[in-house]
Amino acid sequence: MSRRPTSFNLDEVRYEPEELYPEAESEAQAALDSAVSVAIQPMRRGRVWLGVLFAAVAILILFAVGIGLDNLIRALFDRSNILGWIASVVTALAALALIVIIVREAAGLWRLRQVNHIHAHAVEVAAADDRDGAVAIMREIDALYRRRPDTARGRAYLAAHRGDIIDGRDLIGLAETNLLLPLDESARRMVLSSAKRVALVTAISPRAVIDLLFVGSEILRLIRRLAMLYGGRPGTIGFFRLTRETISHLALTGGIAAGDSLIQQIIGHGVAARLSARLGEGVINGLLTARVGIAAIEVCRPLPFINGSPPRIADVMAALRPLAKEKDE
Repeated sequence: MSRRPTSFNLDEVRYEPEELYPEAESEAQAALDSAVSVAIQPMRRGRVWLGVLFAAVAILILFAVGIGLDNLIRALFDRSNILGWIASVVTALAALALIVIIVREAAGLWRLRQVNHIHAHAVEVAAADDRDGAVAIMREIDALYRRRPDTARGRAYLAAHRGDIIDGRDLIGLAETNLLLPLDESARRMVLSSAKRVALVTAISPRAVIDLLFVGSEILRLIRRLAMLYGGRPGTIGFFRLTRETISHLALTGGIAAGDSLIQQIIGHGVAARLSARLGEGVINGLLTARVGIAAIEVCRPLPFINGSPPRIADVMAALRPLAKEKDE
């Protein structure tokens, strides 16, 4: 059957390749997207080779230490059997102590990772209001505080109400109220106590170096105490990691650039006009210590703040205000 001749406008004709070859077009677009994603991914080969370098150097150091100890023990045996056996026993004790330290550090890192996992999971569950996820979080936090006698009543209350028909966010709030709010009160007292000590010592110390050393040691001590309070119990490596996370959290939340707000707190309470220069520095150092403590609470806490609230700088300033008045008088 022949078609009749027709006329048409060339401007109205559109060529759409995706309509003619949809599969080929989608495959080409997927290949292009994957190529772009591969191109923009950061190269991590440098980190891999840096890790290989550190591992190789550590192995060589272990070999060198082992060969040195072997030569030392052999030389002591050649000199005297008693000295050789004493060196062997001391080496065995050193190896045992090293194994215990490694196990404790690994356990501390595992506890910190567990706390971080519970916190991150709780944030997701609270946002999605997932009841099954909240029940799993209640089991995890019960296992975290199982050896804490001061949490026995709260854990028993949560076990009794775990099967109730409660939304996921409310279940997390229930766990926070019965387990963490008493710990939050202790954490507030720790932060206030550290802020008062820093304010008092830096106000009367004669040297800036003493101020710096005392403030640094007090901040590190506060972070460790808060981690112990919330169940982290970090080792040395875990403590350094926790300190780094606290400083990172402080930077992300704008705590490092909080100088203007701290000055406003002081001026708002009418303290700046009555204080000497040294006492003003002490109050500022105390407030900065409290700010680090608040960031450490948010990092060490296994659950997000739902029913509770973190300490505020205004509360710390209210606690430092009587101290400032006494010193001014």
